Amino acid sequence: MVGPSTLFHRRKHSWPPEEFITKTTLQLLDFDSAAPPPHAWRRRLNCHANILKEFTITFREAIKMVTLGIRLWSYVREEASHGRKAPIDPFTKENCKPSASQGVPLGGMGSGSISRGFRGEFKQWQITPGTCDPSPMMSNQFSIFISREGGHKKYASVLAPGQHGSLGKTRDKGISSWGWNLNGQHSTYHALFPRAWTVYDGEPDPELKISCRQISPFIPNNYRDSSLPAAVFVYTLVNTGKERAKVSLLFTWAVSWHLIHFYYIISRRGDVYQLCFLQNSIGGTSHMLGGHVNEPFIGEDGVSGVLLHHKTGKGNPPVTFAISACETQNVNVTVLPCFGLSEDSSFTAKDMWDKMEKDGKFDQENFNSGPSVPSTAGDTICAAVSATAWVEAHGKCTVSFALSWSSPKVKFSKGSTYDRRYTKFYGTSPRAAVDLVHDALTHYKRWEEDIEAWQNPILRDERLPEWYKFTLFNELYFLVAGGTVWIDSASIRANGNSQLQQSDLGNSDGGVDSKDQQNNRDNCDSNGIESNGEASVTDKSNGLFVDTSHVDDDVGRFLYLEGVEYVMWNTYDVHFYASYALLMLFPKIELNIQRDFAKAVLSEDGRKVKFLAEGNLGIRKVRGAVPHDLGMHDPWNEMNAYNIHDTSKWKDLNPKFVLQVYRDFAATGDYQFGIDVWPAVRAAMEYMEQFDRDNDDLIENDGFPDQTYDTWTVHGVSAYCGCLWLAALQAAAAMALQIGDKFFAELCKNKFLNAKAALEAKLWNGTYFNYDSGASSNSKSIQTDQLAGQWYTASSGLPPIFEDSKIKSTLQKIFDFNVMKTKGGRMGAVNGMHPDGKVDETCMQSREIWTGVTYAAAATMILSGMEEQGFTTAEGIFTAGWSEEGFGYWFQTPEGWTMDGHYRSLIYMRPLAIWGMQWALSLPKAILDAPKINMMDRVHMSPRSRRFSHNSRVVTHKAKCFGDSSLSCTC
Repeated sequence: MVGPSTLFHRRKHSWPPEEFITKTTLQLLDFDSAAPPPHAWRRRLNCHANILKEFTITFREAIKMVTLGIRLWSYVREEASHGRKAPIDPFTKENCKPSASQGVPLGGMGSGSISRGFRGEFKQWQITPGTCDPSPMMSNQFSIFISREGGHKKYASVLAPGQHGSLGKTRDKGISSWGWNLNGQHSTYHALFPRAWTVYDGEPDPELKISCRQISPFIPNNYRDSSLPAAVFVYTLVNTGKERAKVSLLFTWAVSWHLIHFYYIISRRGDVYQLCFLQNSIGGTSHMLGGHVNEPFIGEDGVSGVLLHHKTGKGNPPVTFAISACETQNVNVTVLPCFGLSEDSSFTAKDMWDKMEKDGKFDQENFNSGPSVPSTAGDTICAAVSATAWVEAHGKCTVSFALSWSSPKVKFSKGSTYDRRYTKFYGTSPRAAVDLVHDALTHYKRWEEDIEAWQNPILRDERLPEWYKFTLFNELYFLVAGGTVWIDSASIRANGNSQLQQSDLGNSDGGVDSKDQQNNRDNCDSNGIESNGEASVTDKSNGLFVDTSHVDDDVGRFLYLEGVEYVMWNTYDVHFYASYALLMLFPKIELNIQRDFAKAVLSEDGRKVKFLAEGNLGIRKVRGAVPHDLGMHDPWNEMNAYNIHDTSKWKDLNPKFVLQVYRDFAATGDYQFGIDVWPAVRAAMEYMEQFDRDNDDLIENDGFPDQTYDTWTVHGVSAYCGCLWLAALQAAAAMALQIGDKFFAELCKNKFLNAKAALEAKLWNGTYFNYDSGASSNSKSIQTDQLAGQWYTASSGLPPIFEDSKIKSTLQKIFDFNVMKTKGGRMGAVNGMHPDGKVDETCMQSREIWTGVTYAAAATMILSGMEEQGFTTAEGIFTAGWSEEGFGYWFQTPEGWTMDGHYRSLIYMRPLAIWGMQWALSLPKAILDAPKINMMDRVHMSPRSRRFSHNSRVVTHKAKCFGDSSLSCTC
């Protein structure tokens, strides 16, 4: 843990707001949180948004992967023939090329998300699970209309920079007729997730200062509001002129549009910001269906607006959007329930704009218009909400808008349907959107108080580098924009059980009669351990859901994607890095994820799967193996969507499960959780024994990429998997002692000491651990991630795996070579580096810089007392990914990039590992005070007697001996 006197003398990367906004404007906005915070990621709105460059494989890599590529192409086509996406599809590219234009996303977690670029465009639509449409919807905008007494000065502009153009005969009636007059030179964006500020410093009216504050309900330990699909936009207006000003703010929204429209934005500098066919905001071709209806509403507490009821394609559940504003004594709200983008519309986009320029509001009787006529196929229908206020000379005014989207049902492509988490509080009616915007507008100040109480201790910590403070929070964008799905447990029990009973999960053992149950209980002590110290239980469950009836305040089930390009839920080898964020902020969600995997360990799915790398057949899920993921098309019921390799033979997944479970058990002090998952922990450890080929208690890799680096082959003993195994033995021993399984603890202790000696003998070269024990050209490579196991032992309060001198020597070697020899430390840590200082180009992954792995290495350095090296290492990711001199990966941090900065897999889970750094800086008291285990204090065992298989007699135990009848296995 870093002491209070520690200082990190790194390049400041400090962007004070005074460098972007005049001091006078900051003083004028210094009330009601209107001014941007001292610590934030900042951009000018006229900043160039370059098109991002994707990685390419080398000719040599292509030759190696040609067979895999052919099989993968065939698999993608096969899935498409069934109307499904493949989880990994490198062949289908989006029409809209990704650019450096992202910003803070909207809404809470798990109810669908919409991102908003730093220039104000709404984009990156993820309402339907597993579907992401990056296209911006340019009709969805905030605009402003200003007139002053006397009528001598008038301004009207969309509050987005650049000149909007369109191609086609409808341009005179469409949104190209609007006033795209904002230059953006004096307008700035300030991001500190989950909030963002856009300040218009005299644009478009030189005498009006405008601040727009975007607020979303992402609040740690608030398991209610953090699930809400809603966001608030608070406009603060400051009139510096001598005349009072009439200001009308306009919020326009559409839910579908013609594919034939082809829009682009051109900045005043001539940069093309976007060039793409616009698809609909839900994904797919739902706009072709027609039948969309808009409806005005007047709610409570002055909240009024328009509902946009949207039908979706491919049988997906409908979505209802609500746009609204809050009427006050000084703010008048009016609406236009329906206008169109085509010249054939009865009321066009141009008509709407002209009306606002003339009157600054819509007709009050529009509230009485009722639902609109359903749209025809292919038509786009829009809605608008206007809020008008008089701002006195040298006066101030606040105007608040809200957006919500109610999509209560989650439907996966193979049929399972569940209710989203927020429906537990708002119900499943489409009109819940009205209640959502109402509560957002009446509760956002409390949200902000809670957000500031969470963030301020870190932001005010003067020990921490400036860049780290705001990047730590901004990387959390993924928990909203990473395809998260949060469902209500009640809908699992109501919907899931019948489905699970029908699924073929293979190898069910049937039930245990009550007499056996009673006998098993009689043979258990108070800790559920058989009288001779052995624990063994048997799986009688067909389902994959863990019964949470004993859990107080059940928080539902949570899914998030490996990445928007790798569409698999809760990818476990990557969650290993990302899970620190959930553990620190939403620990109940983290524990439930571990419960799901604990249940999965003890289940088997005998359906046949073809593995694409080798072309062989296997079964979908092997009992005892931790699944790679919880699935794609039917999560929980059909796991392991990943089918490149047979992950039942991977060497990192089971140790990672044991390590995460122990860390979470130690950190939360949740003894019931430990009891619940212990059978799965033991089964996971026993499963790994088959990979010890030479009986030295150390697992060996099998000459293919059998771990998270799934193109990087490993031969024999590896530093990465070997270290994870040693750490897992420690964690299992420590947990066994606390659960009461002392005999198993002794087994793990004996194995640990033997395995450690074997690993050091085979891999330690005096400075670091070789990549593996093989004889390949890269066996002596320096792997950045070689001490991943040590990272977890230090994070969990366990003793170090190796002597301190070896740990620091290895980390220093990684820093000197993988970090500092990679563009001088300005890009992060390359995965593999030869000892001669040349990048390991064995495969595409060895030569990549992985963002999350770099953060993890930095966390390991901090835990080892090497804070300076740790922050220098992590700063490279900031410099390359987030800074103005970097490649433009803000709010879309990829899995990694090449030495040229070309990305692979944008919007990826692993970079959440930056929260592993924060964990290292502020280890919780529960970890610091956790019982210490002495791995040297052991009962000596013969090689045969320390085999798990030798000591695990198949004796049936009722799983209730361990506290949860739903978690049982065959040991």
